[in-house]
Amino acid sequence: MTFHFVLLLSRQGKTRLTKWYTTFTPKEKARIIREVGAMVLNRSPKLCNFMEWKDYKIVARRYASLYFVMCVDKNDNELLTLEITHHFVKILDRYFGNVCELDLIFNFHKAYFILDELMIAGELQETSEKTVLRLIATQDALQDNPNEAKSDI
Repeated sequence: MTFHFVLLLSRQGKTRLTKWYTTFTPKEKARIIREVGAMVLNRSPKLCNFMEWKDYKIVARRYASLYFVMCVDKNDNELLTLEITHHFVKILDRYFGNVCELDLIFNFHKAYFILDELMIAGELQETSEKTVLRLIATQDALQDNPNEAKSDI
């Protein structure tokens, strides 16, 4: 399963997080965010979370005021993509303590750290919540006390 990009969008259409695993030009990225964002935001909540878009499949899920949007190949498993999305949200919840949009606005670098621990190059790297949270805690300790945390690694 290969992810091409991950988007987090607010209900108003503001982009809160983007991670690109496939190379696109800046113009293409802006167009993709606009097209996919409009497609996800205008979709009725009663409809399916899976959408076909160009040569890809878009899997979107709304959690509170945020839409988590992942783009995968057409032949990839949609349910597995939803499960990975839920796994990412659970880790964010445990780290931030019931994550909200403001957590991602003011601590966007932490959300990127978590996503980077979870996925590398568009592939799922770590399935253990505890391991990801432990690694993020170690990164936090390194940022707070760079000299003391070296011995913990």
